[in-house]
Amino acid sequence: MEKLSRNSRISAITRILAENPNKVMSLNYFSELLNGAKSTISEDIVIVRDIMEKLNFGKVETIAGASGGVKYIPDISYEDKKIFAENLCELLMDKSRVVPGNFIYMTDIMFNPRIVSTAGIILASNFYDIDIDCVVTVETKGVPLAYEVAKNLGVQLVTVRRENKVTEGPTVSINYVSGSSGRIQNMSLARRSLKKGSKCIFIDDFMRAGGTAKGIKDLLNEFESQLVGIGVLVDNVASARKLVDERVSIIEFNSVDEEGNINMSLSSLYK
Repeated sequence: MEKLSRNSRISAITRILAENPNKVMSLNYFSELLNGAKSTISEDIVIVRDIMEKLNFGKVETIAGASGGVKYIPDISYEDKKIFAENLCELLMDKSRVVPGNFIYMTDIMFNPRIVSTAGIILASNFYDIDIDCVVTVETKGVPLAYEVAKNLGVQLVTVRRENKVTEGPTVSINYVSGSSGRIQNMSLARRSLKKGSKCIFIDDFMRAGGTAKGIKDLLNEFESQLVGIGVLVDNVASARKLVDERVSIIEFNSVDEEGNINMSLSSLYK
């Protein structure tokens, strides 16, 4: 392969790191791919790191040791996170989003790539310092958000089903009580989906009373695994009693009044 210019190498390194967040990439890999000496690649990476930090695009960390290298940790500035949360509040406070039962229509939000991508970075940034093996979610609107969080953390996404699927093979199923309705519901997970002793975080689009999160915790116990964190896009703080304590959210739902006005606010991340 012909020698590449520094600009070309920097462009390639930036793209590779951005497409592989939280994955350690060795200097040997870049050296062989770009046909450059390790010392030259190291200088290129320093330039990429400085640019990322100056533009608040995240961090490029160097990992020491024989199995070391570099990895990219996606992030955005506090100001940009706050602006995103404010804009999301404005979107969700549209009175036309109220559907029968005082539920808020969010499907278009959860399948908007730009919104979900940024939300995934924000939620993932709260778990970078925790040792995590996988992200868990339930097969519902929260899947795209959970995928983005898993991608940014560089871990596997595990999807819990509401019903058993023959194609999943042997499964573990539990009954749990919905925190909002008090109804008994079912969730199941294929035995092959999760290794025993895994440390997991649960990601969802909307938390009402936390019944689903509590069910996830109980299901993980059946795999001798642990729930080490919870992240949601919207937290219903109007719920009088939550079934789980520790959680991270981007915005909070407070109420819908008699005239259909929706009251949303920023979460404690911005207070």
